[in-house]
This record gives sequence, structure tokens and C-alpha cells, in this order.
Amino acid sequence: MPLRDHFHSPLDEHHSWDSLHGAWPTIMVMNLKRKLPKGYVAVPRVHLVGAEVDVGSFEKDDIGTAPAGSELNDGGVATAVWAPPKPTFDVIAELPDQDEYEVQVYDTRHHRRLVASVEIISPSNEDRPDNRRAFIGKCASLLRQRVSVAIVDLVTIRHANLYSELLEFVGQTDRPFTTNPPPIHAAACRWTHNRNPQRFQSWTQPLAVGAPLTTLPLWLTDDLAVPLQLESTYEEACSVVSII
Repeated sequence: MPLRDHFHSPLDEHHSWDSLHGAWPTIMVMNLKRKLPKGYVAVPRVHLVGAEVDVGSFEKDDIGTAPAGSELNDGGVATAVWAPPKPTFDVIAELPDQDEYEVQVYDTRHHRRLVASVEIISPSNEDRPDNRRAFIGKCASLLRQRVSVAIVDLVTIRHANLYSELLEFVGQTDRPFTTNPPPIHAAACRWTHNRNPQRFQSWTQPLAVGAPLTTLPLWLTDDLAVPLQLESTYEEACSVVSII
């Protein structure tokens, strides 16, 4: 089945794009569960701007605690707490925050180490330069930690190509994506460590409304990958949220 345009009429008049984005990570996880080797687990993660944690569940009874400005040592004697100096710079500011729709794969044999991340692009990832920089910085940091990263961009109301911007961030250029960057695309990226010299590698595919999606390699180690089947999981996610 072809890729739909979830951000323009007529589809967006009946279905919000975030219903697909919210369902797709779970469908990907269900699909990956049948393919991951023993010792690996995939989990969905959705972070929405403005979502809050109920801090009431973290409140503790403060009976018996030392008063502010003091600290009890092992002998029960109050000692003064070090008071830091005033900040040398103090302004009102907000750190960039944006919606995140992800699938994360962990290696449970090595203390649940994150080995792969699928990033489904939302409009908030592309709407401002600082949001794009935050997203690119996140992807670069994951790659540096030997986490493979797959980027899936279906957003047709923005014109940023975050894969190309990621390459620019690491000082590289993928010429087909630089000279004529596709508005929507999918890319799997990794930074190999067991080869000398170390290498940045990617598998890219321009996407188009009306065309089927691709399958990307999702790397768990430098020598082990599983297929990330975008087409079948996309269709199942559309069916779950009644998009036909």
C-alpha cells in the first residue's frame, strides 16, 4: 500500500498525524520482537511536549530530617552545609523540547545497554533551528556511544532534511541528499568501531507519497543487523488507528 500524506487534506481532516506516530512505535516493537536474537529487547517510547510526571508519587515523609542548612553525620551531630556562591550568569530561558516518537533496542546481556534507536520525525523536530540542532546533537551523541540510529521522516509540512544536517554536523556529505535533498526520507546510520579506521555508514532511501516504504538495516552490533520493515509496520499502524 502507498504512503499517505498525513499532514494535508483530505487525510488530515479526518485523522491527526500524531495518531499514526503514537501507534507506529508499538507496531515496530511487535514486529522486531519476532526478529531480535535472544538477549535483545525492543521498547516503544513517546515523549510529548507538555507532558508532566505526577511528582506526588515521589514525595516522602520528612519526619526526622535535618533542618535546612544542616546535615547529620554518623554521630548525629549537625554540621553546616556548604553554601555555593551566586551564579555568574542568570537569565530566564527555556531548553528546546520537542515531541519524540521512538523505538529503543537494548542488549539485556550487557546491563541493558542501548544498541539501536528508531527516530520517527515529528513536525516539532523540524520547525525551528534550535529544535533541529537539538535533534541532530541527540543523534550524534547516540552514534558516538555505538548506538545505531534510524531516521524516518514522513513530515510533508516542513522542508528540513535532518539526515543531511546530521552529516553536516559530523563534517560529511552524502552528495545525492545534499544537491537535491528529498523532502521525506528514511536513513539508517551507524559508526563502526571494530574496524580501523572507524567509519560512518548509512543506508538511505528517499520516500514519496503514493509509493511503498523501504526496509532498513537496524544494527545491533557491527556485525549483526535485523530488518526494520517500515512498509508492513506502517500499514499495520494505519489499520490500528483506522486510516485507510
